[in-house]
Amino acid sequence: MRSDNQSSFGDPPKDFILLGISDKPWLEFPLFMVLLVSYILAMLGNISIILVSWLDPQLQSPMYIFLSHLSFLDLCYTTTTIPQMLVNMGSSKKTISYGGCTVQYAIFHWLGCTECIVLAAMALDRYVAICEPLRYATIMHRPLCKQLVAVAWLSGFGNALVQVVLTVQLPFCGQQVLNNFFCEVPAMIKLSCADTAVNDTTLAVLVAFFVVVPLAFILLSYGLIVHAVLRIQSSKGRHKAFGTCSSHLVVVSLFYLPAIYMYLQPPSSYSQEQGKFISLFYSIITPTLNPFIHTLRNKDVTGALGRLLGRICRLCRR
Repeated sequence: MRSDNQSSFGDPPKDFILLGISDKPWLEFPLFMVLLVSYILAMLGNISIILVSWLDPQLQSPMYIFLSHLSFLDLCYTTTTIPQMLVNMGSSKKTISYGGCTVQYAIFHWLGCTECIVLAAMALDRYVAICEPLRYATIMHRPLCKQLVAVAWLSGFGNALVQVVLTVQLPFCGQQVLNNFFCEVPAMIKLSCADTAVNDTTLAVLVAFFVVVPLAFILLSYGLIVHAVLRIQSSKGRHKAFGTCSSHLVVVSLFYLPAIYMYLQPPSSYSQEQGKFISLFYSIITPTLNPFIHTLRNKDVTGALGRLLGRICRLCRR
């Protein structure tokens, strides 16, 4: 007979055991507090940017349409992972159901691939704003922005659907222990007891497409931007032009570098311990930092937040 968390070949398991971030019990409470604070900060920061982007009349340019979608993606990222982690840290039974695991890695891949394209669209917006300022309103009109956002969400969903269809067909045998704090496709593939060549190849090809192609477009855009900015005679003008791009470049670096390390390495070299900490970085740390990076480096957003807080204070006094 087998235990509840074991499955025979071909049978889907009932649940998975998540080992979490650390195997040291004394670290659970400090990690719980850090994650709780991170989640609250991520919620407050990203919701604030979404609100000011949609409500403030001074933030109705295409750049803030993309920024609001980026903040929504980061909000969903943290909500997909952190609540489950907090529940497991406060419980002796650190498990997730098979269905919950499937939903988690499906949403995570959907959000990740969508963010790749949104970041590329933001690079296009910066290129047009700096290199074609007189034609900016004509090129980056609202219908085009909405179309780019729709393409991002639909293509991300398509990739997630393919990953789910391939992963749910994998058999899992024996003890279903994931050495991670949430369900992710590479860890699920590693856990299977069947030939995963098709899954490995499909994952590598699709992730390469969603990571390499948008990243190449971003690098090309910024190469053209640098070339245009260096032709500006005024040092103040050059500084202002580079300042409008700095926040986006920091966000791109924080997102793409861990993703490249995690998904574009050969499957044989995948380390669950390394993968766990890389996943922690781009699934929790980056979405928490992003709204503060954009706020601290953008006077328009800072001013809009001030106006929003002022309106809230006036309403509370009535």
